[in-house]
Amino acid sequence: MILRGLESAANGMLSLIEMHDNIANNLANVNTTGYKRTALTFKNIMDANVYENQGTLLDGETRNLGDLSMGSSVQKLTYDFSQGTLMRTDNPYDLAIEGDGFFKVQDPATNEVSYTRNGSFTLDKSNFIMTKDGGYLLDQNDRPISINLSELDLYNANQFTVTEKGQIEINGRYGKTQIEQRIAIYDFQDKDMMFNIGGSKFVSKDMEANPPVPAEKFTIQQGHLEASNANVIREMLNTINTSRNYESLTKIVKTNNSLLSAALSVGKIKV
Repeated sequence: MILRGLESAANGMLSLIEMHDNIANNLANVNTTGYKRTALTFKNIMDANVYENQGTLLDGETRNLGDLSMGSSVQKLTYDFSQGTLMRTDNPYDLAIEGDGFFKVQDPATNEVSYTRNGSFTLDKSNFIMTKDGGYLLDQNDRPISINLSELDLYNANQFTVTEKGQIEINGRYGKTQIEQRIAIYDFQDKDMMFNIGGSKFVSKDMEANPPVPAEKFTIQQGHLEASNANVIREMLNTINTSRNYESLTKIVKTNNSLLSAALSVGKIKV
């Protein structure tokens, strides 16, 4: 039982180290636009049966007392896709999704498509709306969205508005006109099948089983950004609880180590 106690405590300590690393990652991204906090779920490594001897050791009669966990390990990483706070920036190229869905963006180097809640965009020299790391913002037909200032007779790059459903309206000298392209917002039925590829961008693990579908319950807020949904106070409390649990397991390891040393010393033969 002493060795089982050491094994269980060691497994628990390893799990707590992974939990602490996850909390640290959430804390590091409290100011990352569109970041979705992560959490770990755990599972028992093994449940061992515990028996009690009844009678003498020779008759072998025992009574089952139940199961004893042999520690835990990380089962999977989950994402919290709850809404983050909307921050007002008054930058026309900052867009925030209120409700469901993701912006669809494409890496021009690899053509890889991903989905993000980070709506911090800019207009490049070729008149394409881009992410800050150089990805195209795509429209409803999977084309990069372009705002050609000269063709649209615009005086500056800020003379446009985005409606709540993603329609782009140009404020030209002759009034408002809508361009053909519309910002596409997509959602996924099973968000548990999504994973982060970095930069607050997500993809589906199985595009056939969990394909993107046009989002319905959303509005786009121009001049706003969605803040990270990681909360500093909650993560600090999680850090404290994790540290306390780790300390408790450390004491168990020390206690079992002392018992093991005592058991070994009893069996020593003095010469």
